[in-house]
Amino acid sequence: MSEDASDEDWFERAVDDEAQAKSPSDETPDTGAKSDDTDTTPGTRTDDSAGSNSPFESGASSDGSPFDDDGGGSPFDDGGGSGGTPFDDSGSGGTPFDDSDSGGSLFDDDFESAFAGADGPGGDSDEFEDDDFDSEIPRIDLGIEGLDRMVRGGVPERHLTVTIGSAGTGKTTFGLQFLHHGLEQGDSAVFITLEQTREAIIDTAEERDWGFETYEDEGQLAIVDLDPVEMANSLDNIRGELPQLIEDFDADRLVLDSVSLLEMMYDDQAKRRTEVFDFTRSLKQAGVTTMLTSEASEDNPYASRHGIIEYLTDAVFILQYVRTETRETRLAVEIQKIRNANHSRETKPYEITDQGISVYQQANIF
Repeated sequence: MSEDASDEDWFERAVDDEAQAKSPSDETPDTGAKSDDTDTTPGTRTDDSAGSNSPFESGASSDGSPFDDDGGGSPFDDGGGSGGTPFDDSGSGGTPFDDSDSGGSLFDDDFESAFAGADGPGGDSDEFEDDDFDSEIPRIDLGIEGLDRMVRGGVPERHLTVTIGSAGTGKTTFGLQFLHHGLEQGDSAVFITLEQTREAIIDTAEERDWGFETYEDEGQLAIVDLDPVEMANSLDNIRGELPQLIEDFDADRLVLDSVSLLEMMYDDQAKRRTEVFDFTRSLKQAGVTTMLTSEASEDNPYASRHGIIEYLTDAVFILQYVRTETRETRLAVEIQKIRNANHSRETKPYEITDQGISVYQQANIF
């Protein structure tokens, strides 16, 4: 017998021994179909028959291969079977990326409707209901037409606000108008000026027929003009006496015009920060709704001159000059922040008239 014949007999015997050792349960049922008799290299399984258990099987096996493209429940099944793949494009897949009507896609092509109820693109971010922000803090209006509609529900009582702007933007008028609105409603008010005399404040109010002198005579308004140098020298006394003055006068609203002159009295930044912090804290403890005015930084119209007061207050209003596309210079107001209150974040034009400041809430600056 030749060497080749011996090798062939060895292979046939090995195959026969394996067939005899196979249990009946491993045998393929006789279905009348002819099995594949293709010879294979020992130890290698490339049989594509129905009885294969290969995890890469691509036939119609019931083994449930994870890569089966047929009806075998593959998580990547593209067919119309019951696979339930999360990436199934068919109508029954329930895929989160499904664009069909029944898919329930998280990324439905109608992005506008998805954001319609939120403060974002597609929604009307400038339309807030007054009760959108649930707060138990009482609110008060500023008394500035248009701006009150930008503040949803009013400024919270006993909060500390600041109006920041460069020269000529109407900061003092802003504060006087805030007080006048309160006086009309029966509030008591205090106006402290470090820049002008009492007579100058009375004259400004009389020009707009606000009757400050009458309110002062009736004990409803107090106008105090302080020299900033004297105030800085005796700030400790003033800080201690101011809460008592507010309590004795029963003040509801207070305006300080302006805090920038007070800040300028201190060359040391750390000292300035400490003194201004203590001063604002005493106003908060007094329980009065306070508005401060502040000069804007020369380099940044959205920041105060020393960059301190906006971090110590609860609300910040920015008054500034802007130049439109037609090269026209306009006045514009922006609400930078209001704690515990919803507000518009748009920039709106305003004018200073003989009636005070009027914000055109329906107009756009650009």
